[in-house]
Amino acid sequence: MRSPNRFCFTAIMLCCFIASVQAQTNYATSFVNPFVGTGGHGHTFPGACVPNGLVQLSPDTRPDGNFDWDGCGGYHYSDSLIYGFSHTHLSGTGVADLCDVLLMPMSGKYSVEPVEYRSPFSHEKETAHAGYYSVFLEDEATKVELTATAHCGMHRYTMPKEAEQFIVLDLLHRDGLRNTRIARNGQEITGERRSGSWAKDQRLFYCIRIARESGPCSFGMETLDSTRAVIAVKREDVTPIIVKVGISAVSVEGARANLDAEIPGWDFDVVRKQAEDAWNAKLGKIQVTGGTPEQQRIFYTALYHCYVAPYIFNDVDGKYRGMDGEVHHADHNVYTVFSLWDTFRALHPLMTILEPEMTSDFIKTFLLHYKDGGRLPVWELWGNETDCMIGYHSVSVIADAYMKGIRDFDEVLALRAMMAGATRDEPGLNALTNKGFISSEDQSESVSKTLEYAYDDRCIVSMASEVNIPDGVLDGWKLDMLNDRGLAFENLFDPTTGFFRARRNGGFVPSFDPFEVNFNYTEANAWQYSLFAPQDIERLITLHGGEDGFEQHLDNLFSASTSTSGREQADITGLVGQYAHGNEPSHHMAYLYNRVGKPEKTRTMVKRIMAEHYHDAPDGLSGNEDCGQMSAWLVMSALGLYQIAPGISPGTIWVTRFRQSLDHRKR
Repeated sequence: MRSPNRFCFTAIMLCCFIASVQAQTNYATSFVNPFVGTGGHGHTFPGACVPNGLVQLSPDTRPDGNFDWDGCGGYHYSDSLIYGFSHTHLSGTGVADLCDVLLMPMSGKYSVEPVEYRSPFSHEKETAHAGYYSVFLEDEATKVELTATAHCGMHRYTMPKEAEQFIVLDLLHRDGLRNTRIARNGQEITGERRSGSWAKDQRLFYCIRIARESGPCSFGMETLDSTRAVIAVKREDVTPIIVKVGISAVSVEGARANLDAEIPGWDFDVVRKQAEDAWNAKLGKIQVTGGTPEQQRIFYTALYHCYVAPYIFNDVDGKYRGMDGEVHHADHNVYTVFSLWDTFRALHPLMTILEPEMTSDFIKTFLLHYKDGGRLPVWELWGNETDCMIGYHSVSVIADAYMKGIRDFDEVLALRAMMAGATRDEPGLNALTNKGFISSEDQSESVSKTLEYAYDDRCIVSMASEVNIPDGVLDGWKLDMLNDRGLAFENLFDPTTGFFRARRNGGFVPSFDPFEVNFNYTEANAWQYSLFAPQDIERLITLHGGEDGFEQHLDNLFSASTSTSGREQADITGLVGQYAHGNEPSHHMAYLYNRVGKPEKTRTMVKRIMAEHYHDAPDGLSGNEDCGQMSAWLVMSALGLYQIAPGISPGTIWVTRFRQSLDHRKR
């Protein structure tokens, strides 16, 4: 009998191995192309950051991302105007936010109006690699260079020697403001930008310092209505201007301390080298042999994107802003930006291999969310719960880590938090408990919610079965109920069509079309959710009449017409038949051929997806990057691994041994 969560091995594109010693190769400069995903619908940004850094310093070409889906990352490769350089960004999301504290150099004259201070640029004079970005602003005749640390950004502006030199600070840029402050304190400019968008209450504090490459300089500042300022830099000499910016979610003092700790000096090239070294340490964990140069760039750029999010959220002194809006202290790194509906599938399983300590801190952060805000995260952003997407997939991340031996957290508290999320008083969950499924009259997206809740419930049961819990602690817990809910997918399966269908008033909703995109599914149609029961693939195979019927359904999925009906859904991209690689519900499907003894079909299909949907080009992703998930699928597939059901025992055994072998090599 096949293991209910067996890993699939497909050594397809590259021959990879975990290295014990980093090679001399400069991965950051040689193999990473941050422009991948900045075109098409990838929604990435090309600017400078360090692995999992809070500061992501990048050019903005889209001044209002709230009404511009392809502007979610602040930049799009099709654009020809730069509005400035802001210090926070989102990597590949489908909703816009951040892009805080915009700076823009101007020469000869200044304006605080975006249509006046924006500048044309060309890609021929634009460069980016891991930890560094540069561009030439045509109107200003200015070369801009950017690099970063975890909490700080550093700019170098090489401006015309004969012209007056200005820097515009714009806090009005992008999302709606709730409060702003700009103040000068000697050689510092400090303040707060408090805004509301996807994150309803985002608080960001900043500390800006300015000098010339040759040493200190003087400057004047004119503020306009607390949202914008113009800084006039005196021309004691004509060496490049250096700008350092520290940020914090806690306070101006926190931003200042972050800046003091991470960039005490003024040497741009030193900070750039440190950023590159940080990237080389991460990227060098996997060494690639074989493949073409383009395939190697695709692989390392994907690995780079896997380390862009989540971000370190606490200051250097351990203070962070909690889900209750208050300031707290932690003795571990606290993270933000958890796109869990996407990342539980491949990014977090990859991190259990490459970054077990960081994974532990992710989970400790989840538990802080529970203690500070009463819930485990669903889609957390900058200390705010956005409630975006469905499920409660933090339980998958926790259970998967625990089953792999990553246990440096309070496991009983984790189970309490997981159970609290699964049994809260909520219409969909109440219907799932009482009827065994969510009906379309109970909630929209009822099919997807039923399927994803069922998987999450089984993750809780899987972990609870392994934890050594003291007597009495589990009293009143409803593990039997959650175990039963793990089979809820059966109640939506229609044997006459072979699909999970919406129900209404006890029966199936009539006039079924599996190609129709409607509000019974989340960003998908019936085809794309037809195989989401990863917690019990054996039972799903049985529902399809056995292995032959299951294989035929997979064949039909990948060979179906790529047309859809119903409402427009921009996320359904990267189609191979009705498999949609540009969105996450499909990501495990090619690996299911292994479960019916047809690994050659998995190899063929995964190789095809890799070849058709990943390229070394701005439009090199077939859909949103989604905070690393799109890239993590490629990395895991290139390694020859894919985890169909993270968190479900016993399929975590091989990855545990794989990580232990890495630890042994390190020793």
